[in-house]
Amino acid sequence: MLVYEWRTHPHSSLLPSITMVLTLVDALLGLAGIFLLRQLFARKQHTPLPPGPKGLPLVGNVLDMPKKQPWITFNKWGEQFGDVFYLNLLGQPMIILNSAKQAINILDKKSLIYSDRPSLEMCNMTGWNKGLGLLPYGDDFRETRRMFHGVMGSKASMEKLMPIVEEETKKHLIRVLEDPDEVAQSIRKTAGAIILLMAYGYRVKEGNDPLVDLVDAGMEEFAIMTSPGAFLVDVFPILRHVPSWFPGAGFKRLVVEWKKTCADLVALPFQYVEEQMAAGSATPSFSSAQLEKGNFTEEEYVVVRWAAASMYAGAADTTVSALYSFILALTLFPEVRKRAQDEIDKVVGNDRLPSLDDRDDLPYLEALVKEVFRWNPVAPLGLPHRVTQDDIHENHFIPKGSIVIANIWAILHDPQTYANPMEFNPERFLPSPGREAEVDPRTFCFGFGRRICPGLNLADASVFLSCAMTLAVFNVSKALDAHGNPIDPIVEYTDSTVSHPKPFKCSITPRSTKAQSLIHSVD
Repeated sequence: MLVYEWRTHPHSSLLPSITMVLTLVDALLGLAGIFLLRQLFARKQHTPLPPGPKGLPLVGNVLDMPKKQPWITFNKWGEQFGDVFYLNLLGQPMIILNSAKQAINILDKKSLIYSDRPSLEMCNMTGWNKGLGLLPYGDDFRETRRMFHGVMGSKASMEKLMPIVEEETKKHLIRVLEDPDEVAQSIRKTAGAIILLMAYGYRVKEGNDPLVDLVDAGMEEFAIMTSPGAFLVDVFPILRHVPSWFPGAGFKRLVVEWKKTCADLVALPFQYVEEQMAAGSATPSFSSAQLEKGNFTEEEYVVVRWAAASMYAGAADTTVSALYSFILALTLFPEVRKRAQDEIDKVVGNDRLPSLDDRDDLPYLEALVKEVFRWNPVAPLGLPHRVTQDDIHENHFIPKGSIVIANIWAILHDPQTYANPMEFNPERFLPSPGREAEVDPRTFCFGFGRRICPGLNLADASVFLSCAMTLAVFNVSKALDAHGNPIDPIVEYTDSTVSHPKPFKCSITPRSTKAQSLIHSVD
C-alpha cells in the first residue's frame, strides 16, 4: 500500500507577524484619531451605522480582529449583531455580510456602487494591484473581463477548452499512479498546465517545470498579501516609507522578493509567446490571439499581459483548493467514495474513463462536487469590495469607502439554508419525495456581483472531471500506522485568502489491475 503524506507549499510559512515600536504606533494612532474625528464630523446625516462589536477609542476593533480563520469569528459576531455588521479599523469602516440574502441585496443588486476594490498597499508595492482581482472598477477592469469572457465565459468557448482539460487530467492520473505521495503537487501541476496552455500555448514539462513553480509561488504570495490583517502597511500606507532595517519593517524585505516574483510571472510567459510567434511556431492561445491584433499602446500592452497572468488566479487556484478538499473528503468518508464509484461503474463501466459528456447521468457525483465546494469554500471571505458612495441599506448608513466583505464560509454553513451544515453530506443536493434539493453552493462560492470569479465555468468543469476520473480508477482511504490502525486526519484549513486543507495522511491505490491498465492506456 502506498501512503501519501500531504505537504504544504514551501511558501506557506511566509505569513508574517508584524509589530511596530510604541512611539511609531502612538503617532499613527494619533493620525487615525484625527481621521476618525474628521469622518464623524463630515457625516451630517443621522442614520445609524450597522451594529457591531464595541471597539476602543481611536483604534476601534483592531485588537478584536482574529488572527486565524476570521470567517469563523465573523460568523459568531453575526449571530450576535446580525447579518450585516460594522467594524472600525483605525477609522477604516468595514462591513461584513453574513448571509446570502444580504450579499445578494448589496453586492448583486447594488453592484454599480459596490464593485470597486480597496487599495492594498502591500499589493501596490509588489505590483499585484494590476491583476484583475484587485483592479479598481473602471475601464481596465471591464476590458479585462471582456477578454476573459471570450476565452472561458460562454458555452462555445468552454467546449474548445475541454480537450485541454481532459488531456491534462489524464496526465494527472498517470503521475498519481507512478507516485501517489506527490498527488498534491500533481494537482497543482495539472491546474497550472491547463491555464498555461490556454493562456500562453505553453506545454509544461514532466518533473519540475519552471513556469508552474513560478505561478505557484506567485499565487501563494498573493494569497498571503490579501489575507485580512496580514500587513499593517495596508492600514497605514505611510509605513511604506519606513526603512527596511526599522523594527517591524520586515514586510519591506518581503516586498523585494515578491515584487520580483510578480514581475517574472507577468513577463516571462508572455515573452515565451512573443518568441514563439517570431519563430512561427506558436501554439494558438489567448496571448497569441491578442498579439495578432497588433498596434497596442503601452497601456493596452500592460492590460493584455496582466489579463493573461490573471487567468491563473481566476481558475487554477480555485481548482487546486477544491481538489485538495475532495481528497480529504474521500479519506474521511469511505461510504461517499463507494457510492460515487458504484454510480460511475453503472453509468460509464470500467472500459473507459468518465468524460464531461457523462455529467448529466452522474447525479450523485454532481452532488459530491457541490458538497466539496460547500464544505470548505475555496475563498472563505473572497476578496473585499469597496463602496464608492454613501449608501443607506435597511435603515443603516454605509459610508463611502467602506470595505465590504461577503463571509462566504458563513453563507455556505448557514443552517437556514443547509441542514446540519457542519456535516459532509452530498445527499443534501439530491431531491427526494417531500424534500427539495438544497441551494447549489456554486451560486455563492465564486463571489458576487460584477466581481464574480470569471474562471468559474472552467474551475467547475476541471473539478468535476478530475473527481470523476480519480474515482473511476483510484481508491482513496485512511493511511495506516505502524500497527495497522487507520490514521484519522485532522480537518484543519489554512488561513489565507485561498484556503485549503492542512497536511494530512492518506492512502491512494489503483482500484484494480484493469483500472491500472486503463490509466496506462491514456499515456
